[in-house]
Amino acid sequence: MKKSSPFLILGRITYRFRIIIIAFWILTTILLGFYAVKLPSILNGSGFEMDGSFSKVENTLQDKFNQPKSSVMLVFDSKKYNTDDDKYKQYVDHTLKSVRDVEDAVGVQSPYDAPDKMIKDHVAFASIRFDKSFNDLKESIEQIREKLPKDGDVSVSLTGGPVIAEDMNTASQQDLARAEAIGIPAALIILLLAFGGLVAAGLPIIIGLISVASSLGLLYFYGLEANVSIFLLNVVPMIGLALGIDFALLLVNRFREELAQGVEKATVISVQTAGRSIAFSGLCVFLGLSGMLLIDIDIFKTVAIGGMVVVVLSVLNAVTFLPALLAVLGARVNALRIFRPRENQRSVWHSFASFVMKRPVMMTLFAALLLGFSVTPVQDMKLSIPEAEALPPDYESRTAFEKFEKTFGEDELYPVLIVAESEKSYLQDKNAMKSLDQLVKDLQDEKEVAKTESIFDYTNQLNSTELFQVLQTEQGKQRLSPVLEPFINDQTAVIRTYLSVDVTGDTAKQFVKEWEKKYEGLSLTIGGTTKFNQEIFDEIIEKAPYGLAVVLAATFFILMIAFRSVFIPLKAILMNMLSLAATFGILVWIFQSGTIMEPVEIGLMIPVFTFGIVFGLSMDYEVFLISRIQEIYEETADNDKATLHGLTSTSKIITSAAAIMIVITGSFAFTDVMPVKQIGIAIALAIFIDATIVRMILVPSLMKLLGHWNWWLPYSKRNIKQRGTLL
Repeated sequence: MKKSSPFLILGRITYRFRIIIIAFWILTTILLGFYAVKLPSILNGSGFEMDGSFSKVENTLQDKFNQPKSSVMLVFDSKKYNTDDDKYKQYVDHTLKSVRDVEDAVGVQSPYDAPDKMIKDHVAFASIRFDKSFNDLKESIEQIREKLPKDGDVSVSLTGGPVIAEDMNTASQQDLARAEAIGIPAALIILLLAFGGLVAAGLPIIIGLISVASSLGLLYFYGLEANVSIFLLNVVPMIGLALGIDFALLLVNRFREELAQGVEKATVISVQTAGRSIAFSGLCVFLGLSGMLLIDIDIFKTVAIGGMVVVVLSVLNAVTFLPALLAVLGARVNALRIFRPRENQRSVWHSFASFVMKRPVMMTLFAALLLGFSVTPVQDMKLSIPEAEALPPDYESRTAFEKFEKTFGEDELYPVLIVAESEKSYLQDKNAMKSLDQLVKDLQDEKEVAKTESIFDYTNQLNSTELFQVLQTEQGKQRLSPVLEPFINDQTAVIRTYLSVDVTGDTAKQFVKEWEKKYEGLSLTIGGTTKFNQEIFDEIIEKAPYGLAVVLAATFFILMIAFRSVFIPLKAILMNMLSLAATFGILVWIFQSGTIMEPVEIGLMIPVFTFGIVFGLSMDYEVFLISRIQEIYEETADNDKATLHGLTSTSKIITSAAAIMIVITGSFAFTDVMPVKQIGIAIALAIFIDATIVRMILVPSLMKLLGHWNWWLPYSKRNIKQRGTLL
C-alpha cells in the first residue's frame, strides 16, 4: 500500500489528536442522543404515500365535497342486544355524546344516521371526522380512548387508518426494545468468544450504540421537514447495530494483531488496512440503499435516507472514534480477559478451505444446486401492502378493523372513486350532464363492476335530460340539494364504483388503470384503495429496475477500482444476487406455505428493503476477505496461496461478524409487527447463506478455478507482467 494513502494519513491524524476526537464524539452523541429520544414522537404512517391520482382524488373530495381530512371509527358489538334494542341505542348515543368534544373533531356520524350502510346484525359503526391530517391525530386518539366506556353489555372499539398507524408506532417501539434485549447480549457473547476479554468485546457494542443514537438524533431533524415512516425506528437500529459492531470487530481484531509493533503503529496500520476495508464496505452498503431513492414512495425514501445516514456515521465512528479509543487503551484492550480463545481453530479453517479448493468444480456445482433449489419457491411469492394485519393479533385496532371488514364486506368498503371533471358546469350544461349519464351506464356494463353510486341513483331514476331540466329551477335545486352535495360540485362529479372482483387483485388494478382516461369531454381521475394499490405496485415495478441497475453498476466500478480486477466484482455481484434469490425463496416457504406459521403474504417493501440492505452488507465480508487475499497476492503473486491464507486468516473473524449480524437482525424475528419480523428474518437468512454457502464454498472454489484471471484488469501493468501466466 502506498505511503501517501489517505488512510495512512487518517491513521496518523487519529493517533495524534486522539483525545480531541474522543471528546468530540462523546459530546456529539450526548447532544444527538437527546433528539434521538424524541424521534418516535414525530414518526407517522406506514410511509406508503406518493403524489398520484389517489392523492389528487383525496384532495378533490376534501376541497369540493366536504370530505374530512381524516376519520376514525368506533365499532360497536353485543352478544346480548341487537342494534334495534333500546339498550344498544342508548349505549351508542351515550358513547358518541362523550366523544363529540374531542380536540379537532368536526363531526360525528351515528350508525343510526345511515342504518342501511352502518348497521348489520349486531354490529354497528360510527365515524368521527377531523379537520386534521392523518398524521396529526395522536392526542385526539388518546382523548377518545380515555372517554370510551370500559365495560358493559355492548362493547366499543376504536380503529381506522390513523389509529392503526399510531398503534404500529407503539408496537414498533416495543419490538425495538425486545430485539435489542435479545440481540445485544447475544452479540456480546459472540464477541467474548472471538476476543476472550470484556474490554475488546465491549468496544464494538459501544460503537454500534453510538452510531445508532447519533443517527436517530440526526434523523429527528429530517423528520421535522418530511413524513418519516414508523418503520425507520426498526430499520435504522437494525442496520446501525449490525454494521457498527461488525466494523468495530474488524478494526479491533486488526489492532490486536499489530499491537506487538507498538500502540502508534498498530493504530495507524489498523486504519490503513481495516479502515480502508470498512470505508469500501460502507460505500457498498450506502450504494445498495441509495437505489431506493429512485422509488417515489415515502417509505422507501425515508428508509433509504435513514440507512444511508447510519452507514456514514458507522464508518466515521469505526475509522476515527474507535482507533482513537484504541490508541488511548493500548495493551489494555486485552484487559478483563475471561478466557483465552483457542488458536487452533485456524487449522480447522485451513483444512476446510484446502478441502474445497482441491475439488472446485464439484463444490461449485454443489453450492449452485443448493441455492437453485432454495430459489424455486420465489415464483409463488405474493406481495401486499401491510395494513391492520401487520399489527399483533391482540391489538384492539386490528381486531376491530377485522370485525368491521368481515361484517360490512371488503367490496362494499373499498369503492373505486371516479372524479369526472367537465369543461362546463354540470348544472348549467346539458351535454356535460349527458356525458356523465353515459359514463355511468358504460361503467355498469363492465363485467368487473357490481354496482355504481352517482347522482342518478338518488333522483328517482331521472335521466340526464330530466335531471338537467329540474335543476334549472330554484325549487328543483333546493329539493335536490342534499343529494347534489355528495356527487356534484359545479364542474366536478363523483361516481362510486363497487367492483365484483378482488379490489386489490390484478384484474381490479388493470380496470382502474384503463379507466383513467379522457371520456367524451370528461377528464377522469381515479381514486380509492384499488387505485392506491395500483399506483404503489406500478411505481415499484417501474423504478426498481433502474435502482437495481444503478446499484449494480456503481458497486462493480467501486470494487473494480478497489481490487484492480474485472472478475472479482462480477463474481461478487452474481453470488450476491443468487444468495438473495435463495433468501426470498426460503422467505416464501416460511411465511406463505403454512408449514411453520399461519400463512401471510410478504410485505411489498420487504424484497426491496432486503436487497438494499443485504446487497451492501454482504459486500462487507467480500471486501474484508478479498482485501486480505489481495494483500498476500501482491506479496507472493501466488493466487492459490493467497486465497488459502486469506480465507484461513479471516474466516474466524468473518464468521464472528456474520454471527453478530445474524443475531442482531434475527432478533427481530421475535417481534410482533409482521413486516418487521419479515425483514429481520430475511436479512438474517441472507447473511447466513452468504457466510456459509457463498463465502466458505463458492468463493474459494471460484478463486481456485479462475487462478490469476481473478486479478485481470484491461491495460493494467500487473497484467503485462503476468502475461505469460495468464495466457
